[in-house]
Amino acid sequence: MGAFIILLYLLPTVILFSYSCAQLSLVWNYWFKKSAADTLQSAVSGLQVPGYRSEITINSQQLAPLVTIQLPIYNERYVIERLIEAVIAFDYPKELLEIQVLDDSTDETVELAASKIAFYQSQGFQIQHIQRPNREGFKAGALAYGLTISQGEFVAIFDADFVPTPDFLQKTLPYFTEEHVGVVQTRWGHLNESYSLITQLQAFGLDGHFVVEQGGRNAGGHFINFNGTAGIWRKSCIADAGGWAADTLTEDLDLSYRAQMRGWQFVYLENVVTPAELPATMPALKSQQYRWMKGAAECARKNLVNVFQTKNIKLSTKIHATFHLLNSGVFVVVFLMALVSLPTLLIIHQFPQYAYLLGIFRIFQGSFILLFVFYGTVHYDRKSVVQLVWQLPFFLIVIMGLSLHNSVAALEGYLGKKTPFVRTPKWGIVKDQDGWQRKNYLVKSLNPITVIELFLALYFALGVGLGIYWHSYQMLMLHTMLTLGYGFVVFFSVKHSIG
Repeated sequence: MGAFIILLYLLPTVILFSYSCAQLSLVWNYWFKKSAADTLQSAVSGLQVPGYRSEITINSQQLAPLVTIQLPIYNERYVIERLIEAVIAFDYPKELLEIQVLDDSTDETVELAASKIAFYQSQGFQIQHIQRPNREGFKAGALAYGLTISQGEFVAIFDADFVPTPDFLQKTLPYFTEEHVGVVQTRWGHLNESYSLITQLQAFGLDGHFVVEQGGRNAGGHFINFNGTAGIWRKSCIADAGGWAADTLTEDLDLSYRAQMRGWQFVYLENVVTPAELPATMPALKSQQYRWMKGAAECARKNLVNVFQTKNIKLSTKIHATFHLLNSGVFVVVFLMALVSLPTLLIIHQFPQYAYLLGIFRIFQGSFILLFVFYGTVHYDRKSVVQLVWQLPFFLIVIMGLSLHNSVAALEGYLGKKTPFVRTPKWGIVKDQDGWQRKNYLVKSLNPITVIELFLALYFALGVGLGIYWHSYQMLMLHTMLTLGYGFVVFFSVKHSIG
């Protein structure tokens, strides 16, 4: 029995090491395969949108494509005006912009949006205030509804917390000169990275995805994903892939895979940055994480078998797609390892002969080294070594603290349990002195999971105490990180829930 429990602890360690190796291969792609892609992007970036000049004439306007801008919103009173103004400022002929404000709101956002839209309509902009009779399908439903009445050849999408730059279309549209390109995705920037420790750590993790994961997969010719916003689709690609579907919480990842399985190519632009507002509170972050983790699991359930059954996809791409789609399962593995770690400590203390099993698998703890290489690649030109050294452990600590919450989301997705789409609240927080405490959309009640997280913090603190008392230090660092992680998550869950 003792050996079984120890092996149950070590199995997740092996899985995490395998995942880290997959991440390392993306680092390899990023450094050694990216140069060709960069050369192509440099060449394309020098192009102009066909027929477009700042002094454009009526005849030449017809050479530039009509672009539909979709802005799906739901109760965004603090950021809707900022979003509309950013899109209106696009450096593109307004006669060739069709702006759809897809408004499912039930609060004063409706009046704020209507006022802005009426003003810009009077200035000659083609901007529509589109309100559906119901919120069926949530964001996916809103996007699909807008497409049925859209005229643009290309469709750019921006969530409410984004502030695209005026040259967005100038930097993205030239890549569609290749007919097989279905999507151009830009990198997310961060409007409020320095606001708090929570936003700094989010930026740290997101940069890992947008630099090495997206960049590495794209450079290696593997599947990437449209990130739901800050990108532009060829409208015919959406139709060919079957259109937006609301049967997962991550409609963007789902449609991305269906399109790429149909042979469409996605282009990722690391050097084109579209800034956005990061969630400023722990409940808001948890809401976002829940949707992303569960949605990814739902997409794996829906699409992974199809990926392997599609004959024109190379094996290496199928392997990377497996790690990509099963990404949220990492939290299940981390949680299982953490939960079994304390019984493992007790067994090793009572039966020292089992200690050799941990020694055999010690090599797999090299995952931490591989993660340092991964995030070192992300931040080598943005942060000092000192910043990287303290932010990486802090990031891992908080990820461990979220492992129960995200495991529940992932398991619900794998098991097919359906839940409604829950938006992440935005408060227009950009400056360090901006506040959220007295604004709408705050979650004032504690999720029952927070109570379990508190007990887990105490559980792992017991592991720290026993390790010190018994002079058994094999798991002391792990239990310390878990204690700090769950303590951090519980503290800010409570603090931000009571305002």
